[in-house]
Amino acid sequence: MVVIIDSQIAGISGDMLLSTLVNLGAKKSKIIDGVKEAEKCFDGSVIKKIDFEKVKKHGTEATALILEVEEKITERKGVLIKKCIQDSVMKIDLSDKAKNFANSSIDALIDAESKIHGIPTDSVHFHEVSSIDTVVDILGTAIALNDLKFFDEEIITTPVAVGGGTITFSHGTTSNPTNAILEIFRNSNITISGGNIKDELTTPTGACMLVSLTNNCSEFYPMFKVNTIGYGAGKKDFDEFSNVLKIVQGEKANNLVQDSIKVLETNLDDVSGEILGNLIEKVMSNGAKDITISSAITKKGRPTNLVSVICDSNSVNTILDLLIRETGTLGVRVSTSNRFIVPRTIMLTSLTIEGQNFTVHYKTTKNNLNFKLEFDDVKTISNSLNKTFRDTEELIKTLIKKKLDCS
Repeated sequence: MVVIIDSQIAGISGDMLLSTLVNLGAKKSKIIDGVKEAEKCFDGSVIKKIDFEKVKKHGTEATALILEVEEKITERKGVLIKKCIQDSVMKIDLSDKAKNFANSSIDALIDAESKIHGIPTDSVHFHEVSSIDTVVDILGTAIALNDLKFFDEEIITTPVAVGGGTITFSHGTTSNPTNAILEIFRNSNITISGGNIKDELTTPTGACMLVSLTNNCSEFYPMFKVNTIGYGAGKKDFDEFSNVLKIVQGEKANNLVQDSIKVLETNLDDVSGEILGNLIEKVMSNGAKDITISSAITKKGRPTNLVSVICDSNSVNTILDLLIRETGTLGVRVSTSNRFIVPRTIMLTSLTIEGQNFTVHYKTTKNNLNFKLEFDDVKTISNSLNKTFRDTEELIKTLIKKKLDCS
């Protein structure tokens, strides 16, 4: 099963995510009971009303969170909100994955503020997210995801619309996306885009929950059969589009895993083989997934080498800089490509060969039907035993197969 969080048009906020999950079938009573439990440890806030209602957003029927709160405090330390969430998840019947999600979400929010202001995490103060709204969004979403059993599903997000323009809040006026949004997404694999309007489309609470839920971002839906669709409404109204978060749940057409990669390409017609050999080592040691160098003929019959590097979005700038510095190329083509890969797991096993103990890493597919040895491990063992690489590889494969057959 697969779950697609589609935030490429309207972005994502905490209440939108929670409302979408309710629209998909998460039990309102569980969420409300859990939130009421959290209210007991949140001094200065009283929930006067909490419910979920159907609304229309630019022609789309969606579920909206209706929350009325009486607040006596306008600023709270982040650690107090964190403690409330930690205490609440321990009192509620939640899975470990749900508890970890809730704690990770509030940690992401606090860490972002800590880095922005250059202060310790226990000194972070919240203003806009100091209300019990934040607890409702995070705790309620953890309960809803747990109720729908989504923590056991493969979760994919589309690129996230964050909006544009400027925003005025407790720290004055700033450009949108805000520093908090940028910081939260900074170390994730999730792509953001401006979107269709000069307004805030993605909130820090929505962002921190998304990065805590998945690191799998794709511009395109995978091949799958649609089962259920949920629509969660945001508070704002826009003439240009429906302010609605969409979540689609279904069955994948195959057991392959889909991800999004970057492909960097450049043509080189004036570099030596030594430079290319050194380039391969440097590129692979700086985050590339793979590199291919192939011979070709370009205009006017010139022989050339086509260098093609596959990497994730986090490594693009580093590898781009390497290609330019190491080869002197005047241009690099960068494209985004989706790919399907067979799910694999990196395993570790201990082997004794000719009285020597070795540790071997290998990649294996489902049910251990196929496995591939880690090159560096085979190379090390080959040198230690003074055997050829090929003989060493065959010997290790035989020993691992015996261990797997006996397990």
